[in-house]
Amino acid sequence: MYYSKILAGEWTGYQDLIFDKLYRWSIAAMKMLPNLVVAIIVLVLFWLFARLLRRLAWRLVWKMTETAAISGLVASTVYLLLLLMGLFISLNVLRLDKAVTSLLAGAGIIGLALGFAFQDLTANFISGIFITFRKPFAVGHTIETNGFTGTVNNIQLRSTTMITADGLHVMIPNKEIFQKPIINHSLTPLRRITLTFTLPVSERLPEAEKIMLDIVRQNKSVLTNQPRTVRFDSIDGGNVKALLCCWVNNEQEGTFEDAVHELIVQVTGALKKAGLR
Repeated sequence: MYYSKILAGEWTGYQDLIFDKLYRWSIAAMKMLPNLVVAIIVLVLFWLFARLLRRLAWRLVWKMTETAAISGLVASTVYLLLLLMGLFISLNVLRLDKAVTSLLAGAGIIGLALGFAFQDLTANFISGIFITFRKPFAVGHTIETNGFTGTVNNIQLRSTTMITADGLHVMIPNKEIFQKPIINHSLTPLRRITLTFTLPVSERLPEAEKIMLDIVRQNKSVLTNQPRTVRFDSIDGGNVKALLCCWVNNEQEGTFEDAVHELIVQVTGALKKAGLR
């Protein structure tokens, strides 16, 4: 009986303590209610504003780059930044300054860790952004880089895909393209052909020069308003090297290769027929 009274008294003390805590929390919640309402309103307004700016950012970047990947990236970044800004302001309204500080510190640590963990991915990503904005080449251009020559098929943030003359799809990381030289054949309207022929040293070299120039003049791919020359470059033993130079239109794919093929066949055949080879 004695112990029952003690237990009943202890239980009553616990009840009073619980009710007192609940009462204080309810008072604090009532005092915090206006701030909570304001914080929710601020968060909703920032969410609506972020959606609006995301659309505007996507359209603006699309007009500048015409690349869906970059447009989506910038739009998503603007959207997330505005949402985070709204969240921090809402937490400040609720007087949760320590939570804001902890979130910022955590975000900084996570960002630093991810930066070290994905260095190559980040480098390719940033290089893809620079390539998209600087536009050294576009889809459909024929480029030469990193030992590959082909037509650009797709430009992504991480890599660029090109199709070689053999029909192979080559994916090159954007960091490798950004850091190394690029030859864009599609941006070069004119291209020079330089062919080397070996002839025996004789007094008939002017005749060989005339034969080669006549063939160049008759070739329809060779431009008539550009220089067409034959120069004897050097003597190697009993042979002399002749350099044939002319220009062709490079805007149409395959013109350069076709012209080189035709000139080699025609010049070699004509020189052999004349007894100069």
